[in-house]
Amino acid sequence: MPYDLNNLTAVDAARLLRDGAITSVALVDAAIARAEQSAAWNAFITLDAAGARAAARQADADRAAGRAGGALHGVPIVIKDNIHVAGLPSTAGTPALKGFVPTQHAPVAQALIDAGAIVVGKTNMHELAFGVTGYNEGFHVPGMVGVRNPLDPSRIPGGSSSGTATAIASGVVAAGLGSDTGASVRLPSAYTNGVALRPTVHRYSQAGICPLSHTRDTAGPMARTVADVALLHSVIGGAPVPAPAVLKDVRLGICRNPFFANLDADTLAVMAAAFMRLQAAGVTLVELDMPALSALDAEVSFPVVIVEAHDDLVDYLRTWNTGVTIEQVVAQIASADVKAIYESMVLPKTLPGPTGPIDARPAYAHAMQTARPALRKLYADTFAQHRIDALAFPTSPIVPPRQGPEACTPEMMGRMIQNT
Repeated sequence: MPYDLNNLTAVDAARLLRDGAITSVALVDAAIARAEQSAAWNAFITLDAAGARAAARQADADRAAGRAGGALHGVPIVIKDNIHVAGLPSTAGTPALKGFVPTQHAPVAQALIDAGAIVVGKTNMHELAFGVTGYNEGFHVPGMVGVRNPLDPSRIPGGSSSGTATAIASGVVAAGLGSDTGASVRLPSAYTNGVALRPTVHRYSQAGICPLSHTRDTAGPMARTVADVALLHSVIGGAPVPAPAVLKDVRLGICRNPFFANLDADTLAVMAAAFMRLQAAGVTLVELDMPALSALDAEVSFPVVIVEAHDDLVDYLRTWNTGVTIEQVVAQIASADVKAIYESMVLPKTLPGPTGPIDARPAYAHAMQTARPALRKLYADTFAQHRIDALAFPTSPIVPPRQGPEACTPEMMGRMIQNT
């Protein structure tokens, strides 16, 4: 074919399929071949070659018969393994759930499948989505622990939606789904030269997704281009793809503290070049301060997740008849960093204190009743005062660390998610 099937965007693939220039069978075959060639990068927990090929044959037959479906008819995608796809295991990257096979799609997956997308597989992830490296010790090829970054396999791809980012960056598919609580679609997309959207929480249904925090979780589309992310968002959210902004009307806020703290030199250089390009295109950059931001965020972020991670997982395991309890899940956690968090904080609902563990529930109540409303007000007031459309800042202040357990230390992970 005159097209590089492993490097088409989802928008282009959908158009070429509509025009009859390519077939879904060819696209899916190319995706599976690339996935098998790059198996050592640990992008997949389940690769459904047979199911995807059958769906591709049906998609081509439907189009030939004039039954072409939605905006993604015949386009292959991947879905993170904490999001239900009926008939495929949904492990959330943890051994205790490797036998759990849901019988219905999560609504976010259902929307994409209803639009004609073909799921070629379920992607690897930081175990239980509780980490940002993708260094999963439970699911990997022998001798090669951790999802790899296709741009430099010696480095992490970020997480927790690591496998989706790697599958996209390596050319298996053009787009897919991840989930994000505190970085998990944004960081891996940034670290693999991609694009992701963390939509407003509750913009998408969270049903059928193994949870961390009902207050902070959301599924999110991931791709190589903004246009592809906009296409997936329109399908899931049920709204038309928005028109591009007129850049001369756009005002972007630049808040250097805390978002530009601890930047390594090359990240700083890339940001400076990006701002020059934005200004040259007509964007107005507005320097501003948010001095209370870091303190408010610290009062909200981890207290909310630590308490809700326990109760939400208990409810999920029971609701979906997984056959395991939270204690059984924790007992089988394979990754040392995740196991430590669940044993020391999630199960007992405690946070580190100055002299030892403290009850997380008062901090949770303060976060929900006081700090979180104050954090939301700070953003709303800042946007109104400075008449800005968005804030612009580096997703991570540092480039991806090298593979290995050292990337999973609290200090290193804290640096990576400083801005998310």
